[in-house]
Amino acid sequence: MRMEDEKHGSELPEGPQSESNEGGVGVNPPDSEQLASDGRVVLPEVQGVPWYAVRVRPNYEKPVAAALRGKGFQEFLPLIRTKRQWSDRVKIMDLPLFPGYLFCRLNLEERLPLLTTPGFLYLVGVGKNPEPVDETEIAGIQAVLRSGLTVTPWPNLVVGQKVLLKQGPLRGLEGVLTRIANRHRIYVSVTLLKRSISVEVDPEWVQPVSADSELRAV
Repeated sequence: MRMEDEKHGSELPEGPQSESNEGGVGVNPPDSEQLASDGRVVLPEVQGVPWYAVRVRPNYEKPVAAALRGKGFQEFLPLIRTKRQWSDRVKIMDLPLFPGYLFCRLNLEERLPLLTTPGFLYLVGVGKNPEPVDETEIAGIQAVLRSGLTVTPWPNLVVGQKVLLKQGPLRGLEGVLTRIANRHRIYVSVTLLKRSISVEVDPEWVQPVSADSELRAV
């Protein structure tokens, strides 16, 4: 899935891609907190403009996100805080939850500043058409990252029973339930990227989306 709007952005050096497949605690301060900490003007929440998935060069997630904020776009770069063992110490790092991707609210008729951003590759879509990301999927990812629970990236969509969390820090969130070694995990997916994230939940938090269905974890 890709678009013809492609820029190679050679102005910045390319380093090894940061992978976040070990999982970690979500890092997702509101846009106002991010911008305030950077000493920049706070951007108001954009309503009625769809989210799109933006494909960027390896290790360019943060530079592209910062550049888009500077251009007035509302971007969302999901990060998780994880520990990495170095030869002489343990380092805490904030790594992209979906390496190579970030999200941006975008009016396609006003995308030229995005296309000229160093590190930008293309807008994710079907064929030659960019496809917006479902608003509820973005909200689900943001809720998981704000929860303080350990988040684990998952490379594929997960098939199972849809459930609603009725208690706990993710109350109101819908996802897909699985059970592995008597541990319940709920998966929240980004359909367009064919990727998911998961968190472990207490079984008492969970109820089936269909009120008359029996709860069965696979």
